[in-house]
Amino acid sequence: MTDTPEVAAARIAVERSRARVMATAQELQDRLSPKTLARSTWQGAKEKGADLAEDAVDAVRARPVAATGVVAALAMFLAREPLMDLAGKVAGSVGDKRKTRKTTKTKVQTEKK
Repeated sequence: MTDTPEVAAARIAVERSRARVMATAQELQDRLSPKTLARSTWQGAKEKGADLAEDAVDAVRARPVAATGVVAALAMFLAREPLMDLAGKVAGSVGDKRKTRKTTKTKVQTEKK
């Protein structure tokens, strides 16, 4: 059974269309693969992180005093427990020194009498 030229041309066109559809499907499968999606997401996150870091550096260069104040406030907030313990120890040692001085002073005064 021989095909007419029109049928043969139609078969060739169908094969070309099928090849294009299969190529498109393969391309979509590659684009939507978890590996490709993860790689593009990671790349986007890296670029965004780099942009944020660059903006932060520019902000610090523009206002170094304000940036130092913010960093100091943040550090004090994060270290508030150790700082309160240290303040308590310092205040306690000052109170102990006063008591020792008063006791010594009183002893010296009573010995002079």
